Amino acid sequence: MLDDLDDAGEIHPLFRGAPDTTEFRKLRKRIVRQTREALEAFAMLERGTRWLVCLSGGKDSYTLLAALTELQWRGLLPVDILACNLDQGQPGFPATVLPEFLSARGVPHRIEYRDTYSIVTSKVPAGRTYCALCSRLRRGNLYRIAREEGCSAVVLGHHRDDILETFFMNLFHGGRLATMPPKLLNEEGDLFVLRPLAMVAEEDCARFARAMAYPIIPCDLCGSQEGLQRAQVKAMLDEWEKRAPGRRQVMFRALMNARPSHLPDPSLFDFSALLRADQGTVASE
Repeated sequence: MLDDLDDAGEIHPLFRGAPDTTEFRKLRKRIVRQTREALEAFAMLERGTRWLVCLSGGKDSYTLLAALTELQWRGLLPVDILACNLDQGQPGFPATVLPEFLSARGVPHRIEYRDTYSIVTSKVPAGRTYCALCSRLRRGNLYRIAREEGCSAVVLGHHRDDILETFFMNLFHGGRLATMPPKLLNEEGDLFVLRPLAMVAEEDCARFARAMAYPIIPCDLCGSQEGLQRAQVKAMLDEWEKRAPGRRQVMFRALMNARPSHLPDPSLFDFSALLRADQGTVASE
């Protein structure tokens, strides 16, 4: 079903110029299929709502927009999409790239300027990472924009590898088993945060963005810092994947197959209710 419209010559403007190769069609179909699976598995769909799809100009957010647009185009995503870029005032940011890209392809969008760059660089001491404060300021502005636009959800381009990296960062540095959830309700309780690329590999996003020749905008703030914990975890996972291809996918499946009774967390499992046969009812595993 995902390739039928291509055969009929109908295609959304967002995909004009896509490579006409079997390899690309398989890649595109896999990304769209995995996105749809995540939407369904994590109960993201709410018919008739409006989503604020956040576009940074990186490979992941371009892929997110493409996958959601295709699903919407095919009648499989019954929501309105508003693409949004938050220009955070980073020096040299090419402010015209995304508006021109979106306008040329008929994608409804909003471009917002907020100089959070100056705040981050002035507040964070030398040698410390910018990520936490930058992310907090960006998220606050995106929530505001979503409310102003009548959106029910803020939709982000985090993929499977982001989720795995966050899990290991929390494991090694935070002392907890936690990661980015595919679906989250914000603290105020009025907006969902959705990650439809939760099942999509980063390498597939990179291959897709290269094939589509998207105008990639690099991050010159946190992306320019050295020695970040995420970069270290990513290098570790890269090495594991090199030694045992497919290990990332196995680990992601493990995150979807948690067994509270097999973890030493009494807040998740009532160990006091676990009884022998001669004590009464045996709690199941």
